[in-house]
Amino acid sequence: MTTAQTQELDVQPTPLALLLLGREADPRSERGVECPGDLPSPSDPDLVARARAAKEKLGDKVFVLGHHYQRDEVIQFADVTGDSFKLARDAAARPEAEYIVFCGVHFMAESADILTSDDQKVVLPDLAAGCSMADMATAEQVAECWDVLTEAGVAEQVVPVSYMNSSADIKAFTGKHGGTICTSSNAERALNWAFEQCEKVLFLPDQHLGRNTAVRDLGMSLEDCVVYNPHRPNGGLSAEELRAAKMILWRGHCSVHGRFSLDSVDDVRERIPGVNVLVHPECKHEVVAAADQVGSTEYIIKALEAAPAGSKWAIGTELNLVRRLANRFAAEDKEVVFLDKTVCFCSTMNRIDLPHLVWTLESLAEGTLVNRIEVDRETEAFAKLALERMLALP
Repeated sequence: MTTAQTQELDVQPTPLALLLLGREADPRSERGVECPGDLPSPSDPDLVARARAAKEKLGDKVFVLGHHYQRDEVIQFADVTGDSFKLARDAAARPEAEYIVFCGVHFMAESADILTSDDQKVVLPDLAAGCSMADMATAEQVAECWDVLTEAGVAEQVVPVSYMNSSADIKAFTGKHGGTICTSSNAERALNWAFEQCEKVLFLPDQHLGRNTAVRDLGMSLEDCVVYNPHRPNGGLSAEELRAAKMILWRGHCSVHGRFSLDSVDDVRERIPGVNVLVHPECKHEVVAAADQVGSTEYIIKALEAAPAGSKWAIGTELNLVRRLANRFAAEDKEVVFLDKTVCFCSTMNRIDLPHLVWTLESLAEGTLVNRIEVDRETEAFAKLALERMLALP
């Protein structure tokens, strides 16, 4: 359709369309829209030496965190590696570090800012490193959802449980409404706690982790779960459906783990007889049901560490980590393969590359603070309340 035809029909581009066309920016979005500064060339042969020199110059003033899904060229400079919550807590345990360089994505850096002291400054090497799952639940959408629950007469029976992979705004909403945060490791404990408080749970923003935990770990049925779609009136649900449900799942998912399918599981079993299929609980329910083991990133690593020599494993999680594990355990005669034939990196995590890290470290070494992630005081207070509830889980 031409511009003239559009004008004749009086069609106005939506804010989302303008954002996708690059004509608008959403400052509240998880996605960064700019990365200021002149980046070194990716082909610069001195990048590793430059990163090492800048990090040595900063000394104890900088603490570099590397998420498991980060690329190897960056991981080599991480002082600690881990999942998002572990890294945030590691940062809080290093109060002498003035700068926390988080090689992860935006919501992770927010969590680190919430848990660290006011004297520490959290830096994200590329502001465009967001999280598609976290972006699927905005503060406005969740507030509207709560209004829908209120109108249906069920809000007083609902406690929110939000996955760590959510924005600070969503964590704050959770804290304000008496809920808790969970990780993929403690989701079962979080849900057990939540059902002791209320009859229903609003699970944000990953429907798959919520469904898998409710059905696989708590023994609920799929019929106990409904999916709230923020893009449909009333979430696409009737008041009767909301009243009957135990788990109200937000329609969100991980773009990486959501790609794995039942066909992937069947195919790898056919190609590799005797293979153990181990997947992350962010995968679809049918994939989790067909797997041999299910667990968080840390669980996956520990399972492979404990596996006997000669064992074969197909892993359903992010490709950078799977490749790293395959290389690590090859010497122990453990075969580790990616569950799917299709290459599947976390595209936003991969925005943190060596040129961005070099630019960040050199800027800090020169006394220039770049790409600081800072959560406002009110949001931080309520988000920390939700995180503290998680830390107090039995």
